[in-house]
Amino acid sequence: MTGKLENQSALITGAGRGIGKAIAELFAREGARVAIADIDYDTAQATAATIGGEAIGLAMDVAGKTSVHHGMDQVVKRFGQLDILVNNAGYLVYTTFESCSEQDWDRIVNINMKGTFLCAQAAIPHMKARKSGAIVNMTSLAAKTGGIAAGPPYAAAKAGVYTLTIGLARTLAPDRIRVNAIAPGVIDTAMTSAPEHDALKASIPIGQSGQPEDVANCALFLASDDAKHITGETIDVNGGLYMD
Repeated sequence: MTGKLENQSALITGAGRGIGKAIAELFAREGARVAIADIDYDTAQATAATIGGEAIGLAMDVAGKTSVHHGMDQVVKRFGQLDILVNNAGYLVYTTFESCSEQDWDRIVNINMKGTFLCAQAAIPHMKARKSGAIVNMTSLAAKTGGIAAGPPYAAAKAGVYTLTIGLARTLAPDRIRVNAIAPGVIDTAMTSAPEHDALKASIPIGQSGQPEDVANCALFLASDDAKHITGETIDVNGGLYMD
């Protein structure tokens, strides 16, 4: 590896498994000290142990402000600084406009959109103090298509993340804090294993589903100095399912 994140610290939410785990593993290989945050503490700890080195596992409910700030404080106390935040934590239950319950709506929106906001809000003071930082948000193909295989609350929440990314980027640019997003399509994780995704998988122009590592590579680019003049952008990682 090339050490693109040498001497930097990164907090990745929802990093116990799937895309978040792949990002944490890649960041660590590139020299970063990584904090694996997950609502499942045992999973976070197991992933941190697998990565080894200075990696730490944290219990964090991104939908709760107290939990977010507690986790953020732990990271800064352990590493001395926060250079990179990856807002990866997500939750999806397929529903329709007619079947969506208020409970499902609230949980999906709170984790996917409110969680992104709360984590960014908690990270800003630490990054502003150093006049440096990179935030990578996770939006989705669903934000651009209306949630064909995901449902209305997930699509709405991820569209909110898309807009938050632009607003944060514009606000934080004077402090040299870059904010970008990734919009994955169908990536082979537990979240896309439901039958609702089968038709989308079959229609991917490039001929196959994406892997968590494909998203991790994009996150590394956005978090590193390779993207030092890029902010407010959303990069599609979808094999051509949506092109704009």
